[in-house]
Amino acid sequence: MIPRPEKMRYCRRCVYPAISVNNILDDEGVCSACRMQEEFDALTPEFWKKREEKFQDLARWAKARSSGGYDCVVPVSGGKDSYFQVHTVLEHGMTPLLVTYHGNNYLPEGQRNLDMMKRVFGADHLVFGPSVETLKKLNRLCFRKMGDMNWHAHAGIKTYPMHVAVKFAIPLVVWGEITWSISGMFSPDDYVEYNKRTVFEHDMRGYVAGDMLEEEEGLVEKDLAWLRMPSDSEIAAVGTKGIYIGNFFRWDPNEHARRMQELYGFEFARQPFERTYRMMSNLDDMHENGVHDYLKYVKFGYGRASDHASKDIRSGRLTREQGVALVRKHDHVKPRRDLERWLDYVGMTEAEFDRVADTFRDKRVWWKDEHGRWMKDHLWESA
Repeated sequence: MIPRPEKMRYCRRCVYPAISVNNILDDEGVCSACRMQEEFDALTPEFWKKREEKFQDLARWAKARSSGGYDCVVPVSGGKDSYFQVHTVLEHGMTPLLVTYHGNNYLPEGQRNLDMMKRVFGADHLVFGPSVETLKKLNRLCFRKMGDMNWHAHAGIKTYPMHVAVKFAIPLVVWGEITWSISGMFSPDDYVEYNKRTVFEHDMRGYVAGDMLEEEEGLVEKDLAWLRMPSDSEIAAVGTKGIYIGNFFRWDPNEHARRMQELYGFEFARQPFERTYRMMSNLDDMHENGVHDYLKYVKFGYGRASDHASKDIRSGRLTREQGVALVRKHDHVKPRRDLERWLDYVGMTEAEFDRVADTFRDKRVWWKDEHGRWMKDHLWESA
């Protein structure tokens, strides 16, 4: 029997547990992400006007440094935020090269959205994908190593566009949301730039390409050339810098999706997801909202429905009561059709999957009762 940990605390305003990444509950029981939202809600139109002017200055800088071709790389998955990024750089007179890291498992709607980008935006588009065999090996290896079969995608979208920018001497790389800001790590006054340290610590979970060269899967150097970042001297020679467009424009995924659908025909998912209620997120990998997110639940006791509901509560689209109901409906679900598809893809049994997944359960969340069943504290049972 695994002993019961201290009772899990949940934010009184959204639905995040105290264990959520880098999140802190204050003396009033409100999480740092909700406190950060208060700061953003207080920002004036003048603030965002000044930030847009700063972005326009960067656009002029990039155009001046360009050799006459592309002045920026925009890493795109084909999702709603990718559309917003490209729409925004074009609005500011830039000439982007769209660059995609392709992980092989797009939903049909996601693939159509990706393919449509070069047509609706009139932009050149470079798509790179490792071999399917390499991707299957990385799926298996990273699942066993860190409980994240999609690690390759988090890493690839941050490494490969920098290779392209350096190779073609493109001065600016424009990513979208500051993804780790969800926990309240940064305030509106912070200006977060892309750098190797944040990529290593946040996107790559502290792993590098060399960690994937193991006899178990037989991956070798040539399989993972795209995973190795350009050297500091290579980047310095070109002068390429990476930025997050979320520093300059108010970030609202729901509004992005609505506008991109209206302007360009961006397509939402046609079939409901088992583990969340949103229909416009994570269409670039069919397993992201499914078995990948189920692993997050197994590890930390909450999943994507908690992520989405917390964001929507902060933006005023949901009440906390509605968010709690959605978490209760979705967060615990083991996605049958998605899991079966992934197990067939990588050649693994469900028994092996469950055995490995259980090794990643966080003992601050999970315990075993006298019957050997995994137990946790639930959001709807909290005070």
